Amino acid sequence: MIDNVETLKYVLDKGKTTPINVYSAAAVSKGFKGEELTDFKSLKEAGAYVFTDDGIPLKDELLVKKAMEEAKKLDMPLSFHEENPAFIEQQGINKGVVSDKLGLGGAPALSEYIMVARDCMLALETGATICIQHISSEVSVELVRTAKRLGADVHAEATPQHFSLTEDIVIEKGTLARVNPPIRTEEDRQAIIKALADGTIDIIATDHAPHSREEKAKEFKAAPSGMIGLETSLALGVTNLVKTGKLTMKELLSKMTINPAKLYKMDKGYIKEGGAADIVIYAPDEKWVVSENFASKAANSPFIGDELYGKIKYTICNGNVVYSDANKKVAE
Repeated sequence: MIDNVETLKYVLDKGKTTPINVYSAAAVSKGFKGEELTDFKSLKEAGAYVFTDDGIPLKDELLVKKAMEEAKKLDMPLSFHEENPAFIEQQGINKGVVSDKLGLGGAPALSEYIMVARDCMLALETGATICIQHISSEVSVELVRTAKRLGADVHAEATPQHFSLTEDIVIEKGTLARVNPPIRTEEDRQAIIKALADGTIDIIATDHAPHSREEKAKEFKAAPSGMIGLETSLALGVTNLVKTGKLTMKELLSKMTINPAKLYKMDKGYIKEGGAADIVIYAPDEKWVVSENFASKAANSPFIGDELYGKIKYTICNGNVVYSDANKKVAE
């Protein structure tokens, strides 16, 4: 939680000691409590690129409106996790056939799209720039599409799990497939893919959320939500969007590089002489099988065992190789 300048500066200073670029968001509300706004101006000046309460939904619509007004003054984007807990019986699984079969209650699409509708209209009213995080339902997609048509500065992101999987994966993978918002139906998945293709969804996010084996070994209701995504996101995009003809390679890469960079006003996401040497070298047609041997310390992925296209060979940051597939080494 980064809701004050001191913590933000600490994170950014620690980041400077690593071989990669570390950027940071700052909280919308103090303590993620949704009651009082943080000091947006000071946090921006200290280096924050966006305001978000991460995976905590903001329930107070007046606070959200005020946040949008303040962010608009500072020309800063806001990013929202859209799940109203009032409608959720059990997080991490879609309210539907699978949740009923498992007796788990579930989180209905309504819990997401009721908040998406609110925030899209508040963005239209205030002129703020907002991003709907990890969009998961067909109705939410339609609401974003409508808001854009009306002139709201609304952006949306999709995750690999939401364009690659359906709720049935919970039966097979259990807690490894528990995420917020949950993976939903095939109709929802196809709506997300269509929105990626027509530009309604601008960004693909990794939604990287590592958890230990012990945490994920708990029964479904007690296990944390989230899965790792950094090492499979590109390959899942290549496999399920490019190889299927839904997106071109250029469109896929734009949604993972230049589009998020533009939203957060970063001079990044492109390759040109004199520009930042932050580059991924990959083999788009090479097949590989996802194993538990991740560079990440965690291995909580429902994609383990899947064969994917698109193998990352090198990751280069500031002109330096920070990852090499040849020796599976990550720079420290």
